[in-house]
Amino acid sequence: MHAAVTSCKTPSEAPSERRAKALVALAGKLQTYGYGFTTVTPLTHAYNNERQGNRWAEDLRDVFGWSRPFLRELVAPDDFDLMLQAGILRPWAEGWRSSIRWSSLGDLLLSHSAYPTSSAESVFFGPDTYRFVNAVQDWLNNHQPALVRAADVGCGSGAGAIALARSQPRCEVVAVDINPQALHMTRINAQVAAVGNVIPKLGSLLDDVEGTLDLIIANPPYMMDAQERAYRHGGGELGAGLSIQIVEQALGKLAKGGTLLLYTGVAMVRGTDPFRAQLQQLLHSSDCHWQYQELDPDVFSEELRRPEYASVERIAAILLTLTLN
Repeated sequence: MHAAVTSCKTPSEAPSERRAKALVALAGKLQTYGYGFTTVTPLTHAYNNERQGNRWAEDLRDVFGWSRPFLRELVAPDDFDLMLQAGILRPWAEGWRSSIRWSSLGDLLLSHSAYPTSSAESVFFGPDTYRFVNAVQDWLNNHQPALVRAADVGCGSGAGAIALARSQPRCEVVAVDINPQALHMTRINAQVAAVGNVIPKLGSLLDDVEGTLDLIIANPPYMMDAQERAYRHGGGELGAGLSIQIVEQALGKLAKGGTLLLYTGVAMVRGTDPFRAQLQQLLHSSDCHWQYQELDPDVFSEELRRPEYASVERIAAILLTLTLN
């Protein structure tokens, strides 16, 4: 039985504004507590939560990192009230669960969907996010560009857009996603990071982004998902559909000398790389130069048990760097 909990509300604020304000305040509280959490793969997450003694949360890392249910008395009254105001409390047996997680990325604290990410509107964050942001940051550090306008395609939690915006404070960074919940998380995370040059935009890839761009970054879904969930399903041949579309659109959106940084996963078949072969065919007559780097030879190996991957030997994480001449 869950007791009713009340909170003070400012009449002039819309419900969505109150929820966002409470979520930002909650993030601030977590930062003062020294909260930190590294988000792992879903399989590693499951293994940890299945261990004896991990059924219920014992601290805030368990609540907001491992997505474990918690008893009311574990959370300070002020923090519980912020969770209530933010609309992230979900009843669970005799306790509660949070509908979001908070993950650390350097000194950033980023909100995203709780484990497991089973909903079609889930906002995913995981090891791919770390590799993606690190790749973007490495490129920025090595090239020291003076960017005016950039875009993060399929921004999700906004991790890439926010990291880029902090490195390039004079650059307008358009954060595009087809999922309204992803844009909500991006807005919250940008506020927590005190970044004001991220512009969230609802849309499919670069379809609704006007004008040219100096830099496009993207970490699109690349899995073959039978449910075709937006945060996970890449479509096309072996999940590469969205990645190919981004490359095609980037050729028409980049300014001269502009760069695309595409982090994606590739299903390798009998020692061959089908995605690279598609790129070679697509780009052979384009006025650009590109580099293709395999960052991790083996990710999400558990997917190989699924029938969709019957012909796949491994899934590799790659980085495509394409620059218009």
